[in-house]
Amino acid sequence: MLRTNQSFLAYIQHLYEAQPRKEDIIQKTFTGGKKLLTQHGNVSRVMFIREGIAKCFFTEENDKDYIVEFLGRGEVIGEIESIRGTPCLCTIEAITTVDVYALSLPYFSALIKKDLTLNNLLLDVFAQRIVHTSSRASYQQLYTIEHSLSRLLALQKQQGIEISKEDMAAYLGVTIRSLNRALKALK
Repeated sequence: MLRTNQSFLAYIQHLYEAQPRKEDIIQKTFTGGKKLLTQHGNVSRVMFIREGIAKCFFTEENDKDYIVEFLGRGEVIGEIESIRGTPCLCTIEAITTVDVYALSLPYFSALIKKDLTLNNLLLDVFAQRIVHTSSRASYQQLYTIEHSLSRLLALQKQQGIEISKEDMAAYLGVTIRSLNRALKALK
């Protein structure tokens, strides 16, 4: 439900501290509601979340959003678009204040060509995403909305954040009406 990656965060923090001119990796802050990346937009930097929580979502042709995941510390964004040279696949929006390490695209590209540690971390992230997507799809098919909702509410409580009903419905892939019925059933 909330993805984090402490290994990647430690790696990027080390790179940030080791850079001599602080130009290749900068720190940026996004307040809640601000977009870090916009679906179909261009990527200007590859970012690693240092602090905060963001949501990753697709907006479908019918203008409905589907939240793929909530992202936390150490999660990387914009790397696929940078590697493939394509526009953003989805939108990443800050839920809380989000601090990031932002790598310039030429620097990220140079690292990919020479840094085995980065490549291994990226391979691990890609593999985790495949496994997580598969297990989430089966989970949503095998469990009730109420069960998934109770897990989402537990995450909200654990992280001390407020997830809107719209975001809950978008994450669960249901309408607001179905979400309200599930909320009522849980009470």
